[in-house]
Amino acid sequence: MTSAMFDALNQLSEEKGIDKEVLLEALEAALISAYKKNFKSASNVRVELDEETGRMAVYSRKTVVEEVEDPQLEISLDEAKAINPNYNLEDIIEVEVTPKNFGRIAAQAAKQVVTQRVREAERGVIFAEFIDREEDVMTGIIQRKDSRFVYVNLGKIEAKLAESEQMPNEEYNIHDRIKVYVTKVENTSKGPQIYISRSHPGLLKRLFEMEVPEIFDGTVEIKSVAREAGDRSKISVYAQDPEVDPVGSCVGQKGARVQAIVNELKGEKIDIVEWSEDPKVYVSNALSPSKVIDVIVNEEEKATTVIVPDYQLSLAIGKRGQNARLAAKLTGWKIDIKSETEAREEGLLKDQEEGFDETDDDLFE
Repeated sequence: MTSAMFDALNQLSEEKGIDKEVLLEALEAALISAYKKNFKSASNVRVELDEETGRMAVYSRKTVVEEVEDPQLEISLDEAKAINPNYNLEDIIEVEVTPKNFGRIAAQAAKQVVTQRVREAERGVIFAEFIDREEDVMTGIIQRKDSRFVYVNLGKIEAKLAESEQMPNEEYNIHDRIKVYVTKVENTSKGPQIYISRSHPGLLKRLFEMEVPEIFDGTVEIKSVAREAGDRSKISVYAQDPEVDPVGSCVGQKGARVQAIVNELKGEKIDIVEWSEDPKVYVSNALSPSKVIDVIVNEEEKATTVIVPDYQLSLAIGKRGQNARLAAKLTGWKIDIKSETEAREEGLLKDQEEGFDETDDDLFE
């Protein structure tokens, strides 16, 4: 063992961000293994590393006993007192047994073990760094792709973007820079595994937090997100301060804030609606951009019947039922949409004489 080895460990510690003590422990374990293997010893040994002198020493450790059963691990009390009269039963005696050529043999034998421990320590550092990034947005560069995954370089590690987490309207080209949502970080036998998504609703939420200062500082709160990635999303927002317009804050001047998010999501349409504790108002808002005449609430079944003007029925339901589906997901309420004519036929809507007129369809707009 030479001072050069300690210099190398110090450099490795700085470059990899690994605690030097971890490296020294790994090296000690490797040297003990090398000693036992190369010198066919089953003794209980300890390796001492002196960083100042660059010296390495191997000590055999034996327990003082009355009657020796294993000479490699035990020493008699008489023999111990011959070495030092102060030794008593159960004391541990250490005797240096460093072989002359041990340095060369140990270096060769320890290399693989030390490399493995360094790799494990590196993995631990990476895992500790990324476990705090779960449910967060990171920017990476696409490195490669195969039939199952797109591999995105996040700096110290390559993350996996599964096909099920990709946006259907998006192409993933090598060297493209993209924002991804970290869904899960696992510490496996092969090292840390980072799973990411472009379709998760959390990505939309985090993008709004990054783009809208009022959300970041808590003035505006995101209550719920419903998303069909690459096509359309709905997000409900709320501000406790009546002077703050939560929807306007998210839209931004001339739509700049929401447009930045739409661009990041490759044209995905985003409806921003105001949250309300009143299910009538909330469900009505969630069905935007359609107009609503009335909302009938069934609290027990957490279901609503929504009445819309005849000409708004297709808009309220949306293409392939998307608008209604997203609204239900956003609010957590079942939504059954009926046209004004159908509602009147079923007796669900009172006529104009009892208070309804044509301007009421703006009531929940």
